[in-house]
Amino acid sequence: MSNFRTVIILSSLIFLVSCGEENPSGEGLSNRGVTDDEIILGSFSDLSGPVAVWGVGSVNGARMRFAEVNEAGGVHGRQIRFVVEDTSYQVPKAISAANKLINRDNVLAMLLGVGTPMNNALMPTLFEAGVPNFFPISGGRQMDEPFHRFKFSQHGIYYDEARASVKYFMEQLGSEVPCVIHVDNDYGIEILAGAKDQAEAMGTSLSAVSAHKPTESEFTAPIIRLRKAGCDLVLMGTVHRDTILILDAARKMGWSDVAWVGTNAAYAQVIADQESSEGYYCFVHMAKIYSDDEMSPIVRSWWDKYIELYGAEPGLAAMEGYRGADLTVEALQRAGRDLTTDGLVKAMESIDSYKDIFGYNVSFSADSHKGATESVLSQVRNKRWITLQEAITY
Repeated sequence: MSNFRTVIILSSLIFLVSCGEENPSGEGLSNRGVTDDEIILGSFSDLSGPVAVWGVGSVNGARMRFAEVNEAGGVHGRQIRFVVEDTSYQVPKAISAANKLINRDNVLAMLLGVGTPMNNALMPTLFEAGVPNFFPISGGRQMDEPFHRFKFSQHGIYYDEARASVKYFMEQLGSEVPCVIHVDNDYGIEILAGAKDQAEAMGTSLSAVSAHKPTESEFTAPIIRLRKAGCDLVLMGTVHRDTILILDAARKMGWSDVAWVGTNAAYAQVIADQESSEGYYCFVHMAKIYSDDEMSPIVRSWWDKYIELYGAEPGLAAMEGYRGADLTVEALQRAGRDLTTDGLVKAMESIDSYKDIFGYNVSFSADSHKGATESVLSQVRNKRWITLQEAITY
């Protein structure tokens, strides 16, 4: 069964069990998920699957921020209750999780949902039920396009990152033969589309494309094909496991005269820790922090508190989760005590020129919910992510 048909069928199934009234615009919606003393927010996340490093980190970061707010008295006298369900990065489990969060927990909004396929499958039903989708852990264009007043993103868009990659490497670093290797799902296809469109805009085309299943573990044959095609730039629509396996296969073959370039989805310390990842590039919307980096007092306090709470250093996912929670708190504060879904959305749209504690800017308006618009280029050097350039676009 095709990915598209699967998503349509599964989206229909969750629609059948949803109880929200049909209201595609979200206008006039009342205060679901709001009681006299509580605001209920939900998340469908990967806490045990292939991208759990994103799910666990983002959830921890959000919980940390909400705990700070609750300890200080909450928002307009209400405590925030954050309900998280594990999907293991599987669409059927995400559907079950969303059904519970919508119908049993009665969440006001969904926050930091992990995965492009999961978000694509769930958004139609979320919106029918009157539930905004805030800051999904996904860079799929569908998180922002077509415009819907319930869609808000703070994550780099994969399509934009792929286009920026091709443009930057061909114009600035002299790459001439762009290629793509990607997982065969919604996320991977976004990378393929961005690379293809940018190559064509620059008067060329992709020389080779290789697609693989999410469960694939053997990449020798695809690497041989890409190498024979003469690729000197390979855009990677991959996540953590397949990124590591692909780079390892290329290293074992001695293929070094090629730039491997990933996106937000394949930017983690677990990748940088691999010997085969030396020289690997990523376009991301926020750069990782290391313990010996110079930090502002507020970031150092955040860093130390995270380690105290969770027993591990925070990564990019924790930064994104903390910021997403902080943006949500800001919107809740602006919406006032008389909180409704419509009021919350308008309050989020009023957040302009917001700067997080890490120094990155996010802006929204009534016409744009994209949030972040620029990319940071990072590279693995000696098992560390090094920022090479900021504010890159195409």
